[in-house]
Amino acid sequence: MQIIGYKRVSSFEQNTDRQLDGVKLDKVFEDKASGGSTDRPELTRMLDHAREGDVIMVHSIDRLARNLSDLLDLLKGFKKNGITIKFVKEGLEFSNDDNPFQQLQMQIIGAVSEFERSMIKARQREGIEKAKADGRYTGGKKSLDREKVLSLIAEGVGPAKIAKQLNVARSSVYRIIKEDQKTATVRQG
Repeated sequence: MQIIGYKRVSSFEQNTDRQLDGVKLDKVFEDKASGGSTDRPELTRMLDHAREGDVIMVHSIDRLARNLSDLLDLLKGFKKNGITIKFVKEGLEFSNDDNPFQQLQMQIIGAVSEFERSMIKARQREGIEKAKADGRYTGGKKSLDREKVLSLIAEGVGPAKIAKQLNVARSSVYRIIKEDQKTATVRQG
Protein backbone atom coordinates (compact mmCIF):
# COMPACT_ATOMS: atom_id res chain seq x y z
CA MET A 1 0.00 0.00 0.00
CA GLN A 2 1.24 3.44 -0.94
CA ILE A 3 0.16 6.89 0.16
CA ILE A 4 0.09 8.86 -3.10
CA GLY A 5 -0.22 12.63 -3.31
CA TYR A 6 -1.77 14.50 -6.18
CA LYS A 7 -1.17 18.24 -6.51
CA ARG A 8 -2.33 20.63 -9.20
CA VAL A 9 -2.01 24.31 -10.00
CA SER A 10 -3.30 26.04 -13.10
CA SER A 11 -0.13 27.74 -14.29
CA PHE A 12 3.64 27.41 -14.18
CA GLU A 13 3.92 30.61 -12.15
CA GLN A 14 1.97 29.06 -9.27
CA ASN A 15 3.44 26.53 -6.87
CA THR A 16 2.03 23.59 -4.95
CA ASP A 17 3.99 24.12 -1.72
CA ARG A 18 0.91 24.62 0.48
CA GLN A 19 -0.88 21.56 -0.90
CA LEU A 20 -0.56 18.49 1.34
CA ASP A 21 2.00 20.32 3.47
CA GLY A 22 3.00 18.04 6.35
CA VAL A 23 1.30 14.93 4.90
CA LYS A 24 3.67 11.94 4.65
CA LEU A 25 3.58 10.67 1.07
CA ASP A 26 5.32 7.77 -0.65
CA LYS A 27 4.91 9.23 -4.15
CA VAL A 28 3.72 12.58 -5.51
CA PHE A 29 2.23 13.48 -8.88
CA GLU A 30 2.06 17.17 -9.71
CA ASP A 31 0.32 18.87 -12.65
CA LYS A 32 0.64 22.46 -13.76
CA ALA A 33 -2.45 22.48 -15.94
CA SER A 34 -6.07 23.56 -15.98
CA GLY A 35 -8.50 21.46 -14.02
CA GLY A 36 -11.13 21.92 -16.72
CA SER A 37 -10.24 18.54 -18.20
CA THR A 38 -8.97 15.25 -16.82
CA ASP A 39 -6.53 15.07 -19.73
CA ARG A 40 -3.47 15.95 -17.62
CA PRO A 41 -0.13 14.12 -17.89
CA GLU A 42 0.55 13.60 -14.18
CA LEU A 43 -3.06 12.67 -13.41
CA THR A 44 -2.84 10.04 -16.14
CA ARG A 45 0.47 8.77 -14.72
CA MET A 46 -1.04 8.61 -11.24
CA LEU A 47 -4.08 6.69 -12.48
CA ASP A 48 -1.75 4.20 -14.19
CA HIS A 49 0.44 3.94 -11.07
CA ALA A 50 -2.20 3.54 -8.33
CA ARG A 51 -3.05 -0.01 -7.27
CA GLU A 52 -5.68 -1.66 -5.12
CA GLY A 53 -5.18 -0.72 -1.47
CA ASP A 54 -3.41 2.57 -2.25
CA VAL A 55 -4.59 5.84 -0.76
CA ILE A 56 -4.58 9.00 -2.86
CA MET A 57 -4.36 12.26 -0.94
CA VAL A 58 -5.54 15.50 -2.57
CA HIS A 59 -5.54 18.93 -0.90
CA SER A 60 -9.08 19.77 -2.07
CA ILE A 61 -11.69 18.56 -4.53
CA ASP A 62 -11.04 21.40 -7.00
CA ARG A 63 -7.41 20.28 -7.32
CA LEU A 64 -8.61 16.94 -8.74
CA ALA A 65 -11.55 18.07 -10.88
CA ARG A 66 -13.23 21.33 -11.72
CA ASN A 67 -16.56 19.88 -12.82
CA LEU A 68 -18.70 17.37 -11.03
CA SER A 69 -19.00 15.01 -13.96
CA ASP A 70 -15.21 14.49 -14.10
CA LEU A 71 -15.07 14.19 -10.31
CA LEU A 72 -17.78 11.54 -10.26
CA ASP A 73 -16.06 9.55 -13.04
CA LEU A 74 -12.75 9.64 -11.17
CA LEU A 75 -14.36 8.63 -7.87
CA LYS A 76 -16.16 5.69 -9.51
CA GLY A 77 -12.87 4.56 -11.08
CA PHE A 78 -11.03 4.73 -7.76
CA LYS A 79 -13.77 2.77 -6.01
CA LYS A 80 -13.88 0.15 -8.77
CA ASN A 81 -10.11 -0.34 -8.49
CA GLY A 82 -10.08 -0.55 -4.68
CA ILE A 83 -8.29 2.77 -4.26
CA THR A 84 -9.16 5.14 -1.42
CA ILE A 85 -9.14 8.88 -2.04
CA LYS A 86 -9.01 11.51 0.69
CA PHE A 87 -9.67 15.23 0.28
CA VAL A 88 -7.84 16.94 3.13
CA LYS A 89 -9.51 20.36 3.08
CA GLU A 90 -13.06 19.00 2.90
CA GLY A 91 -12.39 16.06 5.23
CA LEU A 92 -13.95 13.63 2.74
CA GLU A 93 -12.87 10.07 2.09
CA PHE A 94 -14.12 7.67 -0.55
CA SER A 95 -13.10 4.02 -0.52
CA ASN A 96 -14.25 0.64 -1.76
CA ASP A 97 -16.18 0.05 1.49
CA ASP A 98 -19.95 -0.22 1.28
CA ASN A 99 -20.27 2.68 3.69
CA PRO A 100 -23.82 4.10 3.51
CA PHE A 101 -22.60 7.65 4.18
CA GLN A 102 -20.07 7.43 1.33
CA GLN A 103 -22.84 6.11 -0.94
CA LEU A 104 -25.01 9.09 0.02
CA GLN A 105 -22.16 11.52 -0.70
CA MET A 106 -21.59 9.91 -4.12
CA GLN A 107 -25.30 10.10 -4.93
CA ILE A 108 -25.43 13.76 -3.93
CA ILE A 109 -22.37 14.53 -6.06
CA GLY A 110 -23.99 12.62 -8.96
CA ALA A 111 -27.29 14.48 -8.58
CA VAL A 112 -25.55 17.85 -8.47
CA SER A 113 -23.50 16.85 -11.53
CA GLU A 114 -26.63 15.92 -13.47
CA PHE A 115 -28.28 19.19 -12.42
CA GLU A 116 -25.19 21.14 -13.51
CA ARG A 117 -25.22 19.47 -16.96
CA SER A 118 -28.93 20.17 -17.47
CA MET A 119 -28.49 23.83 -16.47
CA ILE A 120 -25.61 24.24 -18.93
CA LYS A 121 -27.72 22.71 -21.72
CA ALA A 122 -30.69 24.93 -20.85
CA ARG A 123 -28.51 28.07 -20.94
CA GLN A 124 -27.01 26.92 -24.24
CA ARG A 125 -30.49 26.40 -25.76
CA GLU A 126 -31.60 29.83 -24.53
CA GLY A 127 -28.49 31.43 -26.05
CA ILE A 128 -29.05 29.70 -29.39
CA GLU A 129 -32.72 30.74 -29.48
CA LYS A 130 -31.76 34.36 -28.70
CA ALA A 131 -29.03 34.32 -31.38
CA LYS A 132 -31.49 32.87 -33.93
CA ALA A 133 -34.04 35.56 -33.09
CA ASP A 134 -31.36 38.23 -33.57
CA GLY A 135 -30.22 36.61 -36.85
CA ARG A 136 -26.75 35.87 -35.46
CA TYR A 137 -26.92 32.07 -35.30
CA THR A 138 -25.17 30.26 -38.12
CA GLY A 139 -25.07 26.79 -36.60
CA GLY A 140 -22.12 24.89 -35.24
CA LYS A 141 -18.64 24.89 -36.68
CA LYS A 142 -18.11 22.83 -39.80
CA SER A 143 -16.50 19.57 -38.92
CA LEU A 144 -13.18 18.71 -40.45
CA ASP A 145 -13.47 16.21 -43.31
CA ARG A 146 -11.77 13.18 -41.78
CA GLU A 147 -11.61 11.27 -45.07
CA LYS A 148 -10.04 14.24 -46.84
CA VAL A 149 -7.31 14.48 -44.18
CA LEU A 150 -6.56 10.74 -44.34
CA SER A 151 -6.57 10.85 -48.14
CA LEU A 152 -4.02 13.69 -48.16
CA ILE A 153 -1.86 11.86 -45.60
CA ALA A 154 -1.95 8.76 -47.82
CA GLU A 155 -0.78 10.94 -50.72
CA GLY A 156 2.21 12.00 -48.62
CA VAL A 157 1.07 15.53 -47.81
CA GLY A 158 2.39 16.69 -44.43
CA PRO A 159 0.11 17.70 -41.53
CA ALA A 160 1.18 21.36 -41.61
CA LYS A 161 0.41 21.63 -45.33
CA ILE A 162 -2.95 19.86 -44.85
CA ALA A 163 -3.86 22.27 -42.05
CA LYS A 164 -3.03 25.25 -44.25
CA GLN A 165 -4.86 23.82 -47.26
CA LEU A 166 -8.02 23.05 -45.24
CA ASN A 167 -7.73 26.25 -43.17
CA VAL A 168 -7.72 24.43 -39.81
CA ALA A 169 -5.34 24.13 -36.89
CA ARG A 170 -2.52 21.60 -37.15
CA SER A 171 -3.73 20.09 -33.86
CA SER A 172 -6.99 19.13 -35.61
CA VAL A 173 -5.07 17.28 -38.30
CA TYR A 174 -2.87 15.55 -35.71
CA ARG A 175 -5.97 14.55 -33.73
CA ILE A 176 -7.43 12.80 -36.78
CA ILE A 177 -4.11 11.07 -37.47
CA LYS A 178 -3.89 9.90 -33.85
CA GLU A 179 -7.50 8.64 -33.87
CA ASP A 180 -6.84 6.77 -37.11
CA GLN A 181 -3.72 5.16 -35.62
CA LYS A 182 -5.69 4.04 -32.55
CA THR A 183 -8.42 2.57 -34.76
CA ALA A 184 -5.81 0.73 -36.85
CA THR A 185 -4.16 -0.63 -33.68
CA VAL A 186 -7.50 -1.91 -32.36
CA ARG A 187 -8.26 -3.61 -35.69
CA GLN A 188 -4.83 -5.29 -35.72
CA GLY A 189 -5.05 -6.36 -32.03
